[in-house]
This record gives sequence, C-alpha cells and structure tokens, in this order.
Amino acid sequence: MSTPEWLESWSPDEGARRVRTLFAASFDGAEPDGVWSAPGRVNLIGEHTDYNGGLALPTALPHRTFVALRGRQDDVVRLASAQAPGERWTVRLADVAPGAVSGWGAYVAGVAWALRAAGHDVRGFDAVVDSCVPFGAGLSSSAALECAVAVALDDVHGLSLAADDAGRAALAAAAVRAENEIAGAPTGGMDQAASLRSSAGHAVLLDCRPGLTPLESATPVPFDPAAADLTLLVVDTRAEHALVDGQYAQRRATCERAAELLGVVTLREVPADGLEGALDRLAEHDDDGVLRRRVRHVVTEIARTRELADLVSAGRVADVGPLMDASHDSLRDDYEVSARELDLVVDTARAAGALGARMTGGGFGGSAIALVRRGAVDDVVAAVQRAFDDVGLRAPGFLLAPPSHAAGRTA
Repeated sequence: MSTPEWLESWSPDEGARRVRTLFAASFDGAEPDGVWSAPGRVNLIGEHTDYNGGLALPTALPHRTFVALRGRQDDVVRLASAQAPGERWTVRLADVAPGAVSGWGAYVAGVAWALRAAGHDVRGFDAVVDSCVPFGAGLSSSAALECAVAVALDDVHGLSLAADDAGRAALAAAAVRAENEIAGAPTGGMDQAASLRSSAGHAVLLDCRPGLTPLESATPVPFDPAAADLTLLVVDTRAEHALVDGQYAQRRATCERAAELLGVVTLREVPADGLEGALDRLAEHDDDGVLRRRVRHVVTEIARTRELADLVSAGRVADVGPLMDASHDSLRDDYEVSARELDLVVDTARAAGALGARMTGGGFGGSAIALVRRGAVDDVVAAVQRAFDDVGLRAPGFLLAPPSHAAGRTA
C-alpha cells in the first residue's frame, strides 16, 4: 500500500515568507504594503442550501491562501501566483466587467470591481498569491483567494469594513459578486461567509433567507470535537471538480423552477412537515422525478442542519454521525452530486469506524469528511488509502480540520 499523503497547513510566518519572497521576485525587489490571508472552509452540513434560502454550518480550515499586496495610484492590476509560475496576469480595473476577463485573475480583479460597484474608492494594485488550500478539492480555494484579497484591499484603502461583522458581511457580498459575475461561477454565499466570518473553536450557522440583515444571518456555534476525543478528517479525493461546468448552475435553476411552481421565493419556505404535500403538487410537472428529488434533498438538508447545529451547541458532537450519513445519502441519491471517489471514501470510512461521513462542498468530485475518534484516525486513513489502491484510483490527500480563524492581516 502506498504511504498516505498528509496535506499540512502553513504557519502565518511561513505563509508570509512565501508571498513576500514571491512579491520581491515578481516586482523588481519591491516590498508589499502587507500580507493578508483567508482560510478555506469545510462544511459540516448544509449542502446546496445557501442559494435556496436555507441553513449551512461551515467551519474555517487551518489551510489558508496568502496574499502580499501593494497599492497603486493608477487603475492597473498586476498579479502573480506561485500556482501559476512564470505567468503575469494584468488588467485595468476600468476594463473589468461581466464576461470581459477570464482566468484565475478574474477572482482577484472581480473583488476590486465589486467593491467599486458598491461605492468604495478602490484603485489598482500589485499582488502575489500562494496557498496551501487544496485546489479543486471542494474546500473553497476560490473563496479563500477572494476573501484574502478583500481584506487586503479593505486595509490598503482604509475602508474599515473588516473591523466588524456587518462590514465583513459586505466584504463577503463583494467576493460573491466577483465569483458570480466576473468569474462566472453561480455559487451561493456560504464559502465567502465562512472565510470572513468564522472564528477559532466555532462553526458558523449561516441563515441564507432573503432579507435578513448581515448581523442576523451568521451565528457562531461552539464546535470542539477534540473535547469529545474526536477529529474531523478531510479526504481530498483528487477527483477535481469545477463549478463553472454547468452542473451546479443546472441544480440551482431546477430549484428556482420548483420554487416558482410552489409559489414560494425560495425552497426554505417549504416546511419539513409540509414536504410530502409539496412533492405531490410538483408531480404533474415532473415526469422524471427530478424536481421532487431536488426539493426533497433541500428541505430535509435544512432540517438536518438545524438539528446538527443544536447538537454541537449542546456539546453532543459524538451524536451527529447519523445526520452526516443521511446528508451524504441525500446528496448522492436525491441531488445527484456525489462521485465514485466520494462514495468510496464515505463507505470505507464508515466501515472502518467513523461515527459519520459525508461529501462536503458542491460535489461532482472534491472532498469528503469523516468524524473519527482520535485513536482511530490512522486506521480510517489506512482503510481509505487501501480502498483507493485496490481499485486503481489516484491516491487521495488527507488533512485534519480543527475549526480555525477568519480572514485578516497576517503581517
């Protein structure tokens, strides 16, 4: 059996050293104005609920994206990344618009564009990026990039939005606009909210109903698996996913169609005890059953998210496994966003002793999580590694996910 690969996070000093060195190499020995960073996220439960007005319960990873940035007095944005060696991405902010730019730099310039659109005085900048958030793993590497840039621009331009939760909600909104309108990925706001509004030792319960104020929509929830002798294990299946390939947008459009047919703004308005009646009403519009399966997942997932948040708030982390299992089964069967690799991780982890396991993120590849007793981590990792070896799949990566802190200045 091949040796398991652990994907380690960087210390703040290590991340800052990396981007400062790259900044000097990219911009003729210059010094940045500072270094900022933002975490990836792992979602405990509440998948594909954010754009349906529902609940989600993410937590920040210790793995972060680091940005070294220097403000400019003109309109030019110049970017470099350790993940794209030798490549320089350049644009004028005046030229940034939906459909006008492409590539990874769209996520960065899009944040500046969105802040400008919100009325903030944001100018050009030079920036470099490096990250230990696994790319394409469903752990929000794009949101980590956007949010690191958002807090950097906030700081450099003296916007002071990152100083309180309401301002951080505004930064998250700008990051969402960047991803939706400039990068072209029609995601909800869970990833950006988690990256900007989490805190160490907590998950954050996001209520995505339309019309809520920023301070009403995010509630810190104590989440301390270590106190129960548990660990949250994340498995990067290396089955790369992409949210701009149409599948995510298709699921979102189907949910919007179902809400329209049911006469509600979002599927959040369908109560769990009214689910069967709602499904009956959709039957005449749903010959293949797709509408009903999607609605069933969303409504039951919102209920599971509320129940899991209540359990961890009460310190009953060890009791959440069945909810994680039910979430995965629903995502696999009703929402149809799982993948062979995700199912293999989940089934193997459960058989090896995990209390619960599920895919996390948008799906179609990416990562799975398992709640594991600390003494059983090596056994679960070995079982998953062996299962991938046995069927000839590319070896997965493993990381541990203690709930970590939100985006901010690093150096």
